[in-house]
Amino acid sequence: MLDTHAFLWWLQDDPRLGAGARRAVEKPENLVFVSAASAWEIALKRALGKLKAPGDIGEWIDGNSFTRLSIEIEHAAAAAELPPHHADPFDRLLVAQAQLEGLTLVAGDDRIERYDVALLDAGA
Repeated sequence: MLDTHAFLWWLQDDPRLGAGARRAVEKPENLVFVSAASAWEIALKRALGKLKAPGDIGEWIDGNSFTRLSIEIEHAAAAAELPPHHADPFDRLLVAQAQLEGLTLVAGDDRIERYDVALLDAGA
């Protein structure tokens, strides 16, 4: 599952997405998930003027053959119960989703390493 930064870096062919993460996303046998939490974060940052990323987020996901991951009640409850290693509610939700769904989270935030979650470093 791509965190929000990794998803945006993928879309922009940004070199901040490291070679290892890029190879994992490119492998046809890997299902790549994008959470509704990332779509929400992108939409919110666009609305606040903090991100310029025109277009339809759902089309970005579908156009890259990624799999949409909805936010379930269990995800929200688990996010609230995580230790306070990270204050960002979107990242906490992504960690909870990765944990509950048994997914590897592709992220470049070292604070996420403190959680018991499968992690692939998104960085270069």
